[in-house]
Amino acid sequence: MILVLLGTQNNSFTRLLEAIQSNIDNNVIQEEVIVQAGFTKFQSDDMKIFNLIDKNELSELQDRADLIITHGGVGSIISSLKKGKKVIVVPRLKKFDEHVNNHQLQIARRFEQEGYVKYVINIKNLEKVIKSIDKFVPRKYESDESNIITIIENFIDNN
Repeated sequence: MILVLLGTQNNSFTRLLEAIQSNIDNNVIQEEVIVQAGFTKFQSDDMKIFNLIDKNELSELQDRADLIITHGGVGSIISSLKKGKKVIVVPRLKKFDEHVNNHQLQIARRFEQEGYVKYVINIKNLEKVIKSIDKFVPRKYESDESNIITIIENFIDNN
């Protein structure tokens, strides 16, 4: 099963769902596709599309997924990596009015540089990345919560 996560931004991200649909139509994707679409409105007979999914149910879907294709939100990326999943990141881009700036592109680039994910800027390359994802061995993600705690403690101590 492929899980597609579009986040909860109030901007549409039909560009990604159109590309997923195209890959279904071309038999590149043959698995079940479940989408958490947020505010993106999209009709498909080939995907199960939900606006928002309860946190516990979303976690169960992430557990079941063989592949997660997500927008460039840190929460979606990290929660998927913590479950040891292969992740393809397609960042929302300002030029398509999908977000207010291109910070998701910077996030996606960094996660790929570190070996955690594959990312796609040009949506036409999604097919190629999907076809090659089986060969990708992601770096194991280990959360460094102690660093966050130290930052918070220093902030409290110094303010």
